[in-house]
Amino acid sequence: MNPVDILRLLSLAAIWGASFLFMRIIAPVIGTIPTAFFRVSIAFVGLLVILALMRIDFNFRGKLKVVMVLGLINSGIPATFYSVAAQVLPAGYSAIFNATTPLMGVLIGGLFFSEKLTAAKLSGVFLGLLGVGILTGAGPVAFDLQLLMGALACLLATTCYGFAGFLTRRWLDHQGGLDSRLSALGSMFGATLFLLPLFGYSVINQPPVSWGGWSVWWSLLGLGLVCTALAYILYFRLLSSIGPVKSMTVTFLIPPFGVLWGALLLDEPLGMAHLYGGVLIAAALWLVLKPGAAKPVEGAGR
Repeated sequence: MNPVDILRLLSLAAIWGASFLFMRIIAPVIGTIPTAFFRVSIAFVGLLVILALMRIDFNFRGKLKVVMVLGLINSGIPATFYSVAAQVLPAGYSAIFNATTPLMGVLIGGLFFSEKLTAAKLSGVFLGLLGVGILTGAGPVAFDLQLLMGALACLLATTCYGFAGFLTRRWLDHQGGLDSRLSALGSMFGATLFLLPLFGYSVINQPPVSWGGWSVWWSLLGLGLVCTALAYILYFRLLSSIGPVKSMTVTFLIPPFGVLWGALLLDEPLGMAHLYGGVLIAAALWLVLKPGAAKPVEGAGR
């Protein structure tokens, strides 16, 4: 990767690490669906205004419907699952579970997109799942049904990310590409339309006890504008530049930020399971992402 892509990757990790902090503040107050809906709708409105001010040509080249479907898979559904997890899991936990995205990408690529599954990659997948298990069972949070449901919600979200990375490459990049800013805008539009009826139903049938104070709404603005709108522009740019598997490695860089923000700003407890689980997931990612042995070139000398 070139230095610009490395900077984008680090910036994206820091931003997405903060998203778990914001969701942990918001979701327990206003609930799962409102958190997910406001996240994507604020991102959509923010992107629309920003791109209009930049006088971007809103020409989706016939790909608007495709981008909207990608938004459902890459934003709408994961935002909902992570809002579920934020009800019960510390921000650092969700950030570490999020690091399994490349592992899911390996499995999904091998099962559905003809990507080669090597012994190292399969070993990495199992090692990563072991790390998740250690974190789930031995961390400072009590091991109960709520913890398992939160962990499952995170893993379902990372499964969506795994599919979305490959579908983006297949549907967008291999058919002429699309401006990353328009990809982000269209995906947020699709996610907003998906969550709108669910939001209306939840507000009518089970409205939040409280809509929160200024801390909740400032957090929503940060979550929507910075951690979603800006983040997805960076993410789609990385997908086009370095491909889905390498782009998913941003999730390896997110946990330190997520744990740090949670400990510093929310006084979340730290335990050795953070270290043990994180090290195992890091080792798993190394196995999954390390370069393969170079194939000898016929006729080449030593």
